[in-house]
Amino acid sequence: MSDLRTTPGQTVGPFFHDALPYEHGPELLPPGSSDAVRLHGTVLDGDGVPVPDALLEIRQADADGRVPRTEGSLRRSGGARAVFTGWGRAATDPGGRYAFTTVEPGGVDGGAPMFAVTVFARGLLDRLFTRAYLPGAAADADPWLASLGARRETLLVTREADGSLRFDVHLQGPRETVFLTFPGHA
Repeated sequence: MSDLRTTPGQTVGPFFHDALPYEHGPELLPPGSSDAVRLHGTVLDGDGVPVPDALLEIRQADADGRVPRTEGSLRRSGGARAVFTGWGRAATDPGGRYAFTTVEPGGVDGGAPMFAVTVFARGLLDRLFTRAYLPGAAADADPWLASLGARRETLLVTREADGSLRFDVHLQGPRETVFLTFPGHA
């Protein structure tokens, strides 16, 4: 028997862009709900060019800072009776833009309110993990955020004039978003 060795992984895209989105995936709350907010932005490559075939997932707490443990994210009806699960998936359009309809998360256990974001895009050997902190997130509420110095700006969401939340993801380059690694994640 020969020794088995680890081989390099395949890139994570771009096939997932056509296979993984599902109806109402970006709607964590039904559009038009009284407490709904639009989280949107653009995914950009190292040259600042929009990435038209990326996929983003978010995981978040509810407005009171509780992380939902409700099933049903992949079978959302999209109607007024939709259950908030705290998880959603959105593909980028040809201009690299994505959007979610959700609720502004509260801080979990006194932490700074944020969205956990996963990014899949062509050319990546694995998915990327980051966070999108609400405007005004206190760095002292999140020691990791405070430790980033000037780079923390890449993780801060901007509130637009219409009340929506904008979070652009820069995959590389001088404005590269800070990405995280987790134990066991290469």
